[in-house]
Amino acid sequence: MELDFNKSGGLIPAIIQDAQTNQVLMLGFMNEEAYRQTLESGNVTFFSRTRQRLWTKGETSGNFLHVVNILTDCDNDTLLVKVNPVGPVCHTGSDTCFGENNADGIHFLKYLQDFIDRRYREMPEGSYTTSLFRQGTNRMAQKVGEEAVETVIEAVNGTTEGFLYEASDLIYHLIVLLAGKGFRLEDLAQELKKRHKE
Repeated sequence: MELDFNKSGGLIPAIIQDAQTNQVLMLGFMNEEAYRQTLESGNVTFFSRTRQRLWTKGETSGNFLHVVNILTDCDNDTLLVKVNPVGPVCHTGSDTCFGENNADGIHFLKYLQDFIDRRYREMPEGSYTTSLFRQGTNRMAQKVGEEAVETVIEAVNGTTEGFLYEASDLIYHLIVLLAGKGFRLEDLAQELKKRHKE
């Protein structure tokens, strides 16, 4: 793609969007060199207007933005960069520089997945999730089976509240099992997307 860097004095805006949730994370600027380095490294690199130099997001914090896809607008002077973020994006510790709460609605599942992944890495004492990981795959799979049966029973003979409660238990234990096997909900989404036909 031929980008128009001349229109705004050698810089073009780059809108950074989470590839999984579609949440807008931040806005930065790229010159030609930053754009080229982003393509070559696979990590988002900006041109800092205050420091007058290139900087790769995450170079000090470790919270890199791994590029999934880059799109340009119809005038070739703005980029939409879809990324998989590693950790919080904003210097305040927030997931987004725009102050949105990404733990609302369906996005809470990503938050929960991240939380469970941290439990797997850190294994804090006294955590129910830690105890499941320590008991191994057989126990995690058993819990998924138990919660699936309880969900079915509530769906057929129970209450609305009971059904939602058990279905939530099922999803939680499924995420734990996924984490224990080295997968995430995004992997399930990708598999379902492959099967989906319009």
